[in-house]
This record gives sequence, structure tokens and C-alpha cells, in this order.
Amino acid sequence: MKRATVAGLRIEKTIFVITCVIRMYEVGKTARVSAMILFKDRLDAGTKLAGKIHLVKDDKNPIVLGIPRGGISVGYPIAVKLNCLLEPITLRKLPLPQNDQMGFGAVVLDKKVMLNKKLIDAGYVSQSEIDAIVDEVYEEVLRRDRLYRGSAPFPDLQGRTGIIVDDGLATGFTMLAAINFAKERNALKIRCTVPVAHDDAYNLVSHEVDSIICLHIDRGYSFAVASFYRSFPDMEDIEVISILKKIRQRDGRRGNDEKIATGTERGTV
Repeated sequence: MKRATVAGLRIEKTIFVITCVIRMYEVGKTARVSAMILFKDRLDAGTKLAGKIHLVKDDKNPIVLGIPRGGISVGYPIAVKLNCLLEPITLRKLPLPQNDQMGFGAVVLDKKVMLNKKLIDAGYVSQSEIDAIVDEVYEEVLRRDRLYRGSAPFPDLQGRTGIIVDDGLATGFTMLAAINFAKERNALKIRCTVPVAHDDAYNLVSHEVDSIICLHIDRGYSFAVASFYRSFPDMEDIEVISILKKIRQRDGRRGNDEKIATGTERGTV
């Protein structure tokens, strides 16, 4: 009888310890998740970035270039703070066939591509697949740019400081594509501004720009831009158009609003 009682106490003690461990794990898990939430949404991230960015003497005629769609929302508070234009630098990630959340590069408005050669060399995508994906994604790039910009051409960057903004850097290749596009249009200076980035992407991009502002650099093995936002829904085209309309009205450029709102097409790029 005594042995049974001792055994029962041991079992109860073991259950108690296990329960405590589980609770500690759940509390720690919740704390870690909460610690990762840095921004309410993209607008909040842009507002926090705007508080960190300042123009210097050699920043000539600055222009904020937001990568649609998320970079437009993040870029809006920055453009307001700097009292400058916000324009879309339209490009898109090239998704892997087996995982459309992961990209192997990006294609820009002039159909030039930036490829992640490590993924390609590892066999994640074949050359024939690349060509087909580039063609399909590029059609969407043209559609979006016509919708966002109407009949207006891409702005002249000659002698200007381009501040390229996105809602985060996962691999960095989309940002690299945007940077190369701006360089080929003779931007005097290129600055990169993002709320969050993986360490590898940050290092990759930082060597290609004059300066970079990033509020949080993460070195974890598993990285997702969305995990740092409380609200991170996919943006719709109408939201991008609305933000661009507001910034253009601030600048007094109302002439293109009707064409942009209706998605008037222009000639092939």
C-alpha cells in the first residue's frame, strides 16, 4: 500500500513537472512571436523609416521609388516626410515552379532579369522553365505599370537621388533588380530603405547602393517578411493607385489622375 502511494506521488510529481515545462514553452513561444512583431502594418513601417531618413547635401532632387505593391505603402510616409515624389518602380519576383512564395530572381520594366544563380545551379528551375516564367511575369509587370502610371513615362533619374523602398528583403534579388534599373537610368545616387531584412540579403544589397537604412536585420535560419508585421495582407491595385493619387495631388500633378485611375494603356515599353 505504501509503495503504491509513493508511486502515485511520483506520477503526480512527473505530471506536474511536465505541465510546467509545457506552460513555460508556450509562454516562451508566445513571447518570441510577440517579439517578432515590429510593425502594425506597412504604413506604420514607413512612418518609422521616415523618422530615420534624412537628406544630406549631395542628395539632389530626391525621388522615392516604391516597389509595388508593398513598397508603395511603405514609401508614402517617406515621400511625405521628404516632400518629394513617390513613383512605382514596377518589377516582379520570378517564382519557383514548385513554390511560388520563393523567387529565383526578378524581371523589371525593360524585361531585364536578375537571377539567383545559386538556386538555378542547384536545379530548382530549368532554363526552359525560366524563359516561360519570365514571359508570363513580364506581362503582369506591363499590366501593373500601365495601371499605376497611365500614359506617363518612367521618370527621368538623371542627376537625381533615387530612394528605393520595399516592405522587406528576403533574398534581396528583387531589390537588386530595382537598383540596376535605376543605375541604368543614370541615377546620381541610390539609397535603399526597408523596414526589415535577412542578414544575407542586407549584405548583398548594401554593396550595390550608396547607403541603406534597415530597422531590423534578422539572422535566423527561417525568415519571412510577413512575420514582422501584425497585419500584412496582399495589397490590391486599387490601394496602390489611391496612394499614388494622393502623393501626386500633393505635388500638384493632377493631369494624369484620370488616365491612371482607369488604367489607360500606353505603347509597349
